[in-house]
Amino acid sequence: MTAPNAGRGIGNGESTAEQTTTFGFPRDTFRILHVSTGNVCRSPITERLTRHLVRERLGVLGGPLVVESAGTWGHEGAPMEANAETVLAEFGADATGFMGRELLDEHVIMADLVLTATRDHRAQVISMGHSAGLRTFTLKEFTRLVRAIDPATLPPLDDGVVTRARALVRAAAALRGWLLAPNAEADEVHDPYGAPLTFFRSIGDEIHEALDPAVTALTGVPARM
Repeated sequence: MTAPNAGRGIGNGESTAEQTTTFGFPRDTFRILHVSTGNVCRSPITERLTRHLVRERLGVLGGPLVVESAGTWGHEGAPMEANAETVLAEFGADATGFMGRELLDEHVIMADLVLTATRDHRAQVISMGHSAGLRTFTLKEFTRLVRAIDPATLPPLDDGVVTRARALVRAAAALRGWLLAPNAEADEVHDPYGAPLTFFRSIGDEIHEALDPAVTALTGVPARM
């Protein structure tokens, strides 16, 4: 069964018998999965902002980077919240065509990097198995770790964004036990569901602030001034 958001990522690459993995997806693809609760507020904002920031840096939709989202209690087929759409529009990101979906095993299996809104979401993803522990982080945790990685130790973009992205995830996982959060709230993005637009904007700012250095590290291209 094809999930409602299947194929809505950034670039899908060519698929051949030699290129495909056992799950039927190209080896030269790097899939990022954003996870929140309902998949109508935080993870849609994060998904579409990631795509927007990648486009800004690479000038295209990212080629082999595929960016998706799902919810641990996902509202299957639901549109994102209107306030989330407004926030995305204010960042210049595209909210069109989004449909919520429930987090499934196949989403975790296919993901090369899972970024969650909270530590509870991270725990839920890891509890699903599929060797997800080394590639699952909260968004803010991943950013904290990425900031500590010397970009010179990562493969250059000339080696391909997939090679660089996989090396970044390995480096972040290796740092996890050494670089701890200053407090329990530091790795959380709170749920704005049902809140006024002003709170959605503050959450959007938090997500953007966390995503910016992560996307820079993934692509090797800093934000445009």
